[in-house]
Amino acid sequence: MKLYPLLFKPNLHTIVWGGNRLIPYKGLNAQTLPTGITPDTPIGESWEVSAVESSPCIIANGPLKGRDLISVVEEYGAELLGEAVYEQYGGKLPLLVKFIDARKDLSIQVHPDDALAARRHGKFGKTEMWYIIDAEPGACLYAGFKDSITPYEYRKRVEDGTICEVLARHEVHAGDVFYIPAGRIHAICGGIMLAEVQQSSDVTYRIYDYNRPGLDGKPRELHTDLAAEAIDFHVEEDYRTHYGDPTERAAQVIDTPYFDVRVMDINEPFHRNLIKYDSFIISVCIKGGCRISMRGYAGEQQTVEIPAGNSCLIPAAIADYDIIPLSPTTRILEAHIDRQNRSALSLLTRFLHITRK
Repeated sequence: MKLYPLLFKPNLHTIVWGGNRLIPYKGLNAQTLPTGITPDTPIGESWEVSAVESSPCIIANGPLKGRDLISVVEEYGAELLGEAVYEQYGGKLPLLVKFIDARKDLSIQVHPDDALAARRHGKFGKTEMWYIIDAEPGACLYAGFKDSITPYEYRKRVEDGTICEVLARHEVHAGDVFYIPAGRIHAICGGIMLAEVQQSSDVTYRIYDYNRPGLDGKPRELHTDLAAEAIDFHVEEDYRTHYGDPTERAAQVIDTPYFDVRVMDINEPFHRNLIKYDSFIISVCIKGGCRISMRGYAGEQQTVEIPAGNSCLIPAAIADYDIIPLSPTTRILEAHIDRQNRSALSLLTRFLHITRK
């Protein structure tokens, strides 16, 4: 059986700070919701494309329907991931894409880099980026320090609950982008819905959680000591990522050692030939709805529809396709691995991660 563009069943996560926007955003209703979830359930995250062991996505279309993404990646390997990506990441899908709806503030947190995560957890590190889909007036997030502090002051401020006073707070609007490399202290605050592209990892160090209880009524676990080794205390002049006009073009939003992300606003068919990257493509429909159309292995036409609030994984072997908008305001976010811009340091880090597992 040959591969084709993969769609996924809802993979929703109930979290204490979650809101009620993701269910309607994804076009779900009482009949299509997963068991145990209702329209009133506080959904904080939708894991759009995941091969993380704790919560893998289940395929929703075609002959592979019902299979989990981890087993499909293992079976198809380089054909799905790309030859270079397969070799570089030890046969694992290296990206995880989510939607996040924060009705309340998330905890102040930080993520370890590859070396630290491999040593402590045998997992990838966690570098990520945020694309703001919607923000209530005045909504803000934390990213980085606004003032230089010492590790000692960090611990004291966590203890006395004043850590937020030294963090850089940013008011946000739809279309804003923030890069959150491993080590950068951060938090999404209430009133924000965003798309997140990150390394395929579920390792998070929770630093401060406002002394609130979790859904079980008990305080959520903090990782203050673990975080101390992971934090980068460097202060940046500007934490916001700036990018060009995405109208009728694939505007590069960010290109990192871990992922390349582009955004495009289209109102007519748009051709994408990404074979040169030798990488899978994750296509996320932020607004409007679209159809992915491509020629298969034997020349047959393959088409899948992606409504707003949904995502598609396009195998590397067939990453030559047309995006056909179904609305005059269609917006697509696209993520893949760009090995053409890998530094020697990042490649060495990856190698050490894979060989240590």
